[in-house]
Amino acid sequence: MTRVVLLGASPGPMGSAEPHIPPGRLALTSLPGSPSVLERLYGQAAAMDAEPVAIVRPQEAGDHRRFPGQVVESAGLADDLRALAEVAERATDNLFLVPTGVVIHDELIYQITKSKRGALALIAKEPRPEDENGERVDYEVPIDEAEPEIGDHVFEGLMVRARVGRSRVISVGSAYHRVTRPNSVLLGPLHLHQRHAATLAEAARELADMAHLFGPEDDLVQLLVLGLVRKGVSVGTRGRRDLFFTRVGTQAEADEALAVMSGYDEDRARLNNAVKGADGFFTTFFVSTYSRFIARWAARRGLTPNQVTLISIALGVLSALAFATGTRAGAVAGGLLIYFAFVFDCVDGQVARYARKFGVLGAWLDATFDRAKEYVVFAGLAVGSAVAGQGDVWTLALVALSVQSVRHLLDFSFGAANRRKAPVPLPTLEMTAVDDRSLREALEKRKASRTGGVRGLLKLWAKAGRFRAVHWARKMIVFPIGERFAAIAITAALFEPRVTFLTLVIWGGIAAIYTLTGRLMRSLA
Repeated sequence: MTRVVLLGASPGPMGSAEPHIPPGRLALTSLPGSPSVLERLYGQAAAMDAEPVAIVRPQEAGDHRRFPGQVVESAGLADDLRALAEVAERATDNLFLVPTGVVIHDELIYQITKSKRGALALIAKEPRPEDENGERVDYEVPIDEAEPEIGDHVFEGLMVRARVGRSRVISVGSAYHRVTRPNSVLLGPLHLHQRHAATLAEAARELADMAHLFGPEDDLVQLLVLGLVRKGVSVGTRGRRDLFFTRVGTQAEADEALAVMSGYDEDRARLNNAVKGADGFFTTFFVSTYSRFIARWAARRGLTPNQVTLISIALGVLSALAFATGTRAGAVAGGLLIYFAFVFDCVDGQVARYARKFGVLGAWLDATFDRAKEYVVFAGLAVGSAVAGQGDVWTLALVALSVQSVRHLLDFSFGAANRRKAPVPLPTLEMTAVDDRSLREALEKRKASRTGGVRGLLKLWAKAGRFRAVHWARKMIVFPIGERFAAIAITAALFEPRVTFLTLVIWGGIAAIYTLTGRLMRSLA
């Protein structure tokens, strides 16, 4: 379960000439009986928390009391922060903090709250300007001549007071705290794992004591992220990408938001998000391009992921039987069947993610029978070779099976060891420090300390992955299940089973050496 906290005191968008209207009185459409912005948000919150907490100004409390949950009246920013600290101190679940005046897709909320990151904030990165040569440069607004690198400015109605790297927030500013070269704005929603709740409470209380230093343009969630970052919490980032989010404060803004939102295909975004983003080359280009549509078709007809898994298992067994005939037609049929067995192996996970149907049994079935299908096919190929008089390949089959079994053992054991590894703490900075230069210097020193020796080699190899050819070569060399099934299907259909097993043993051996070398280096680093 997730504890939802609605923040009615956040300033929302700025710069509008019209006075801001409470979200409970902003209609989403002009149709009679249409929900307000607040009603829509409470409906979305109900999927996570039946009784959310709302921290609001007294004049808005009445709008919130029409809905289930707790309403905390707050007179100002300091009270907002202290009330939030009390909620965090009592939290036994993850926290989802969101301003009340937002219009957001359900799918975007789901993607934020289901992230594995300990903390995740929704951001918008400011488009970088170009210099006279057409090169992208960092946007810098000097506060004064003495501090030419520290500044902030307005972007999309909110202050650009955050510096983000490739995957996390590096620094955040406020009217008091200054951030070096801001490049992003924190839009509002923040998801926080329960293990960081005590840190959030501590940071909120410290910020409450400093509330007199902040300005009316300071956003509550942005201040909370500032506190978390300075306390050493790694706050990840997520952009809006193919989904919609905005904050509204007037009826004109609400009308515009609804018009823009209608141009987004939320179901297509949900379908795309059902596909794993880190799949291998063969899976990405020869399966996932269309398997997602099979997944949507199956989900809309009520098929469960476990039922799709059973279809995949059945196709795998049929493939083994076809290979066991020892005929060329049987080999071709077996190649097609093993390919579609893998397609449905991808579809079951996509159905689970698209339909939100997850279970321990399904995960166990998927992991176990992936191996079972592969090994049954090995047996079918060996039997087919004997039936066709092409020789005894059982020894090769056992070697291929052993190579894959050892690789799987190494994969699972290394994963388990990594889960037990304590994270390296990030540098911290006192909340009273005016700017972030000492924090950035500490981060640079930490980065420099991790670039020598083995770590330096790993970093260079990671950077090489930015090149598309290297990225896909690295994906293929580890011989993932998609490549293995493709190798089986192609070589078995065109050649003898001996060629199939030699391919599996040689490629699998190279993959084992590559992955073992990488894991030894990561362990030493």
